[in-house]
Amino acid sequence: MKKKKRIGILTAGGDCPGLNAAIRGVGKTAIVEYNMEVIGFNAGYLGLINNDYFELKESQLSGILTVGGTILGTSREKPYKLVKNGGSDRDKPELIKQNYKNLRLDCVVCIGGNGTMKTANMLSKEGLNIIGIPKTIDNDVWGTDITFGFDSAVQIATDAIDRLHTTANSHQRVMIIEVMGHHAGWLALYSGVAGGGDIILLPELQYNIRSVCKKIETRYEDNKPYSIVVVAEGIEHPKGKSAASFIAEAIQTYTEIETRETVLGYIQRGGSPTPMDRILATRYGSFSAQCIAEECFGTMVAMKNNKLTTAPLDEVGGKLRLVKEDNPLISKARKMGVSFGDEYI
Repeated sequence: MKKKKRIGILTAGGDCPGLNAAIRGVGKTAIVEYNMEVIGFNAGYLGLINNDYFELKESQLSGILTVGGTILGTSREKPYKLVKNGGSDRDKPELIKQNYKNLRLDCVVCIGGNGTMKTANMLSKEGLNIIGIPKTIDNDVWGTDITFGFDSAVQIATDAIDRLHTTANSHQRVMIIEVMGHHAGWLALYSGVAGGGDIILLPELQYNIRSVCKKIETRYEDNKPYSIVVVAEGIEHPKGKSAASFIAEAIQTYTEIETRETVLGYIQRGGSPTPMDRILATRYGSFSAQCIAEECFGTMVAMKNNKLTTAPLDEVGGKLRLVKEDNPLISKARKMGVSFGDEYI
């Protein structure tokens, strides 16, 4: 008889809506369709290092589809992080390899963002069978058109922008809302357009604060007495203050129009996933189990042109998928009068 496959699952990096849906997708498909044994590692790569795991039965995977967070827990542990003397700490990777062997694993499914995929690729190069599943609210994982967690974050941010419209209109103020995105502006772009933002500032596009202020003054002159400015946290700004507070102070200084800022923070990463994220995470999870059955290792499951596929981990790790200046959504927004702060550079 063919040996029953035994697989592990971990979730690493920041949490986001849809993680439990992905765990469920992997586990249920592996158990029901392929008769595999499944274990879950606690706290991301720490679980692999410390041999901290538990058996995952099908019954434990029921009822978690709609739940936020992750039943496996997570951490930002990076097993290959350089130590102070400039060398590589080999203890952790060696422990992972030994635990993988002792547990008789056939594959580990690593669910996470860019950092997680980078580590997953390194483990794959060590000879471990690895499958990656891309998640992040930033939507910046290379090799896929979309990550789960993004749609939920867009909905949360858009809802916040919607609520700011009424306050801004009532008080005739400029309202700044800061959303997550250190390097990639996908969340700011999509929530900004969906929420009717008048100005959207992205890390990928150089902006000029004078251009931002001129846009607001022009709106004021056109009897539009309030403005909504959506700002990604990673735009260029001085250290020691948030991007939102920097933009708000500059606008109030230059225009003398009352300005207030809101920083959404971690609320964007919490709560129950949207139906779209539940479906995407489920598709990714189920497809990863299929990839294991077909022994398509060293890959990350991905969505390209709305079709499930795989991308080699060595092409994914360490890269970022950023918003390009010619993105169609930017072009459409510009034609409707949305400013990206770069009109007068």
